[in-house]
Amino acid sequence: MLDVPGARLYYEVRGSGPVLLVILGGSTDPAMAAPLAEILSARYTVITYDRRGYSRSPLSQPFGDRPVEQHADDALRLLEAAGSAPAHVFATHAGALIAFDLMARHPDRVRRLVAHEPPVYELLPDAERWRRMTAEALDLFEREGAGAAMRRMGEETGLMAPGPPAPGLPEWVRDMLTRMAANAEPNLRYELRGFSGFLPDAEALRGASVVVGHGAEDRGTIFHRTTLAVAELLGRQAVELPGDHVGYLRDPGAFAGALHACLT
Repeated sequence: MLDVPGARLYYEVRGSGPVLLVILGGSTDPAMAAPLAEILSARYTVITYDRRGYSRSPLSQPFGDRPVEQHADDALRLLEAAGSAPAHVFATHAGALIAFDLMARHPDRVRRLVAHEPPVYELLPDAERWRRMTAEALDLFEREGAGAAMRRMGEETGLMAPGPPAPGLPEWVRDMLTRMAANAEPNLRYELRGFSGFLPDAEALRGASVVVGHGAEDRGTIFHRTTLAVAELLGRQAVELPGDHVGYLRDPGAFAGALHACLT
């Protein structure tokens, strides 16, 4: 556990070598990245963690009104606890927004960032549609609860929340899915509005060591579109990574090889 202002962060460390911080997003749980972290631990010191207010990282004070920056400050404190050398960062979905802010404000701390499918809706020509989705989801959350709100977002993005864990699943998977179900509420209550309107600091990031990538199976999806938009904003080509939005979980071996190539 790492004590930070307003929270205690649960984190796990695997392997040895250069530090690689993994930042997931949305209501996901870092156990989703455990198979990837195990493979990469042969080359890196891999740090995975629960963001404040999620899973095993309890809040001791209410969230602030700038959630992206607050999470980036937490990531910085984890890197400072790991040592003084610049670290690699792999960040996916909303975790990539946190990593963009971290790198823009603390470029000396990040050696290279691989940002996977960042959901920067504000860069899209139909940004108003996604603003409307956010408003509708938050309204549903207040009226009908997290389940209805998550279903509404899933209808638009194609990312449906997982159902209850089946009895035959491994214990670690059942535990992960249980935590993810509980994570929907803090995601909606504290983050969705601030994250959905986020724009990366293009001026700070254009000269930085950033790789922007999308899943090879996600062509044409909303997250493929946002990835291409971010790549254009930063003046670089997007790269293809194995699988879909959660390719790092579906085929961690292939994803680990591609990620290592991006980092080196």
